[in-house]
Amino acid sequence: MHPFRRAVEARDEQALTDLLAEDVVFTSPVAFKPYEGRAITAAILRAVMRVLEDFAYVREISAPDGRDHAFVFTATVGGRQLQGCDLLHFDEDGRIDDLTVMVRPLSAAQALADAMGAQFERISREAAGR
Repeated sequence: MHPFRRAVEARDEQALTDLLAEDVVFTSPVAFKPYEGRAITAAILRAVMRVLEDFAYVREISAPDGRDHAFVFTATVGGRQLQGCDLLHFDEDGRIDDLTVMVRPLSAAQALADAMGAQFERISREAAGR
């Protein structure tokens, strides 16, 4: 099993953080501007683990060189079922330097935006190390 998938499924926050490059860029399905850096990305991923219920990966797709991966998932948020995909790129050191998440349908994306919005203050504190 891929280390990213293993960390997410085990809800192993430290292992997940350790996989992130310092300069990782995270593109959210519900935010206009990407987030840059390990601290904010790790805090967002922890919040996602708090708000998504019944999370399960259902498919993995990998590039032959092993540097690009897609992990298709299902989950529930705010009573809405969603489908999504984590798109990852790994740098030369094997750390995630680009992470894009996509979700559907729109009603589930809106429920995710609401749930993550409620987490924003905590995300900001965690990213700042407080």
